Amino acid sequence: QVQLVESGGGLVQHGGSLRLSCASPDITLNTYNIGWFRQAPEKAREEAREGVSCVNSDGSTYYADSLKGRVNISRDNAKNMVYLKMNTVKPEDPAVYHCATVVLTCVYAVGPHAIGFASWGQGTQVTVSS
Repeated sequence: QVQLVESGGGLVQHGGSLRLSCASPDITLNTYNIGWFRQAPEKAREEAREGVSCVNSDGSTYYADSLKGRVNISRDNAKNMVYLKMNTVKPEDPAVYHCATVVLTCVYAVGPHAIGFASWGQGTQVTVSS
């Protein structure tokens, strides 16, 4: 099991921005497809998992249609980190955000029916205040 560690969540004001970070002591992240998915607390079932964004090992990036223009995924290979920047945070954004290794190409790992997540961390909670 690959260990992934998310951080950067917390309380953010409606309309504000946040940056989530993903680290791993086990793997070199840029050699994997890495995705971010979110799961609202009241939706604990797997099918409630929404793929937010994903970066393939070749650097190509994918975003959920509902979040395009508001989120950006990036890597810092020197630090072995993957980041998710979210702007203009909305009331529908509160969730636990997880980063994960993705066994399929990222095109399948974004949107409301995202699949392919293999290992993921405990997640980081994002809460939005009005």
